[in-house]
Amino acid sequence: MEKIINRLRGDNYSCVVENYGEVFTFYQPGVADLYDMVVNKPSFLKDASIADKIAGKATAALMILREVKKVYAEVISLSALILLRDAGIETDFRNVVPFIWNRLRTD
Repeated sequence: MEKIINRLRGDNYSCVVENYGEVFTFYQPGVADLYDMVVNKPSFLKDASIADKIAGKATAALMILREVKKVYAEVISLSALILLRDAGIETDFRNVVPFIWNRLRTD
């Protein structure tokens, strides 16, 4: 995890995913990249380790759906943290917040 956390921070990625000795890095905000991976590389996510800048409920739901093993988030919502831990996913974070606004700040 330390390697992908350092990569997340050092290269200013939005998300870093590691599994089977391969690493995928992403820049898009929100869940777009993770959703793309859920759709196009679902088996890669099973037992993967993910370092993410911001993890909300939608991100947590996608990670649970594809049986991710470990998650680190710079910022995580309380509801995402509860979902991930209840699903048995090892979760660590820098900051926990009550909720995460969408980009339009409408929800």
